Amino acid sequence: MEILMEYMGKGLITMLMISMPCVLVAAGVGLVVGILQAVTQVQEQTIAAAPKILAVFLVLMIMGMGYIKLLTNLLGEGFQLAFNQIPAADSFVLSSNYHKYTRPFNDEFKQGAGRFDKQEIGDIMRNPGKIPFIDYNSKTKHYPSDRMPNPTPNLIERNAIMSR
Repeated sequence: MEILMEYMGKGLITMLMISMPCVLVAAGVGLVVGILQAVTQVQEQTIAAAPKILAVFLVLMIMGMGYIKLLTNLLGEGFQLAFNQIPAADSFVLSSNYHKYTRPFNDEFKQGAGRFDKQEIGDIMRNPGKIPFIDYNSKTKHYPSDRMPNPTPNLIERNAIMSR
């Protein structure tokens, strides 16, 4: 969990590193244009907006490759974290025998009977405009869980057990 929080912090720092030069240039140009407008007493809003847009565009053009490198480094680190570090740490992933506790396909589904049986599909095909009534009580079946009564401990519990 600490690794993910650190990565999120790096993402926020990268966001600030990309946005701050643009914001500072826009503020500086706005200040200079505001002083010029006050001296000349020309209060036109388009005069203030156009130089800001041009200055931010120039900053993006000049520093664009650096921004791309920052983002690709962050993305590469994220991929390395997601595919190498987190799966290697056994406390972040499911145990190797997790399939014992799950049943993705029950026996009824494996035999070919899904949500509708063949009789209902025939009724649907014969009456294409009618929506069939489904009796949810007869369709819902309760399958007992294969899960053990005591699940495996989570990360905090596992660390507490290991520190004893």
